[in-house]
Amino acid sequence: MSIKPPSLGIRQNLAQFTLLVVVNAFVGAMVGMERSILPAIAEQEFGLAARSAILSFIVVFGVSKALTNYFAGRFSDAWGRKLILVAGWVIAAPVPFILMWAPDWSWVLFANLLLGISQGMTWSTTVIMKIDLAGPERRGFAMGLNEFAGYFAVAGAALATGYVAATWGLRPEPFYLGVGFVACGLLLSVFLVRETRHHADHEARVHHAEAMAGQPSQREIFRRTSFTDRNLSSVSQAGLVNNLNDGMAWGLFPLFFAAAGMNLAQIGWLAAIYPAVWGVGQLYTGALSDRIGRKILIVGGMYLQALGIAVLTLSTAFAGFATGAVLLGAGTAMVYPTLLAAIGDVAHPGWRASAVGVYRLWRDLGYAAGAVLAGVVADLFGMAASMWCIAVLTALSGVVVQLRMREAK
Repeated sequence: MSIKPPSLGIRQNLAQFTLLVVVNAFVGAMVGMERSILPAIAEQEFGLAARSAILSFIVVFGVSKALTNYFAGRFSDAWGRKLILVAGWVIAAPVPFILMWAPDWSWVLFANLLLGISQGMTWSTTVIMKIDLAGPERRGFAMGLNEFAGYFAVAGAALATGYVAATWGLRPEPFYLGVGFVACGLLLSVFLVRETRHHADHEARVHHAEAMAGQPSQREIFRRTSFTDRNLSSVSQAGLVNNLNDGMAWGLFPLFFAAAGMNLAQIGWLAAIYPAVWGVGQLYTGALSDRIGRKILIVGGMYLQALGIAVLTLSTAFAGFATGAVLLGAGTAMVYPTLLAAIGDVAHPGWRASAVGVYRLWRDLGYAAGAVLAGVVADLFGMAASMWCIAVLTALSGVVVQLRMREAK
C-alpha cells in the first residue's frame, strides 16, 4: 500500500501552520517580558551605572542564541524539528523564576544565557517548520505570519510587564507572565505540534527534481551562506546589522527615554510601539515580497530603519520618540521576513535548515555586537553618539545589499 505524500501549502496545512503561529507568539512573549524593565532593574536593584555593564545581558543572550541557532538548524536536519522545539521550551522553564528572585546580576546573566539557548531552539524550529509546510509559492507570506506572531507578542509582553512594573513593582510580579508563557508553549509543542521534516523531503523530490550532486558539507554551507553566495551572504550581513540596531534599541532606548523624563508606563508604551509596528507590518511585507521580490524591501527597509533611529536620537518628547519607533518598526518589518524568505529561495530543501541556522547565527550575533558597540560608545561619548553610530551602520548595510544582492525570484 502506497503512502500518500504530504501536501505543501499553507491552506493544505492550515491547522498545523496556525498552531505554529500561536507557539511562536509565546516564544516572542518570553523576550518581550524583559524588554521594557530589565535595564531599570539593572540600575535600580543592582546599582549598575555603566551602560556596557547594563547591556551585558543582551550580549549573553545574543551570543547564546546565535550559536544555538546554528546547531538548531543542523540538528533539525538530522533529528527532526519537533524534538528541538520541545527541548527549547524545557530549557526556558527556569528563566522567569530566576528573574523573579535573582540575588545579584550574575543570576540575571545566567537567565539570559538560558533564554538565548531556548530562543535559538524554539524560534529557529518554528521558522523552519513553517517553511516546510508552506512550500515555495508563499514562503514570504509564511515568514511574515511567523515573525508577526513573534514580534507582536514581544510588543504585548513589553507593554504588559511595563504596566505591571509601574503598578506593583519591578520584581517579582512582571515575571509571573513568563510562567504562563512557558507552560502554554511547552504543552502545545508536546501534545499538538507534529513533525514537518517529511514535507521538506517531499519538496526536494517534487520541486528540485535536479536534486543535489551530494549533500554539501556543513563547512561548505557555512561558507556559502556567510561569504561566497552573493544572495545568502548579503542576507546574512543585513540580518546581523538589523539585530545590531535591535540590540541597541533593547538595551539603550529605555535608558535614553528615562533620561528624557519618561516614566515607566511611557517607557513601556515606547518599548511596545517599535515591535508592534514591526510585528503587524510583517503581515503585509512578507506577502508583498512574494509579489515584488526580496531585494527592494530589504534595501528600503534598512534605509528606513536608519531614518527611524535618527528621528529618535533627535527627539526630546514622547511624540518624537513614538514617531521614530514607528519608522524603525516599519523598516524592520520590510526586512525581517524578507530575509528569511530569501534564504528559502536560494537554499536547497536538503540543506535549507542548516542554511537558516547559519543565517540566524550571524543575525543574532548582531544582538551581542549591538549591545557591546552601543554600550562602549555610550560610556565614552554619550547615548546620542551611540545611536548615531548605529544609524550610520544600518544605512551602510542597505548599501551593501543594493550593490551585491541579485533578485532570486
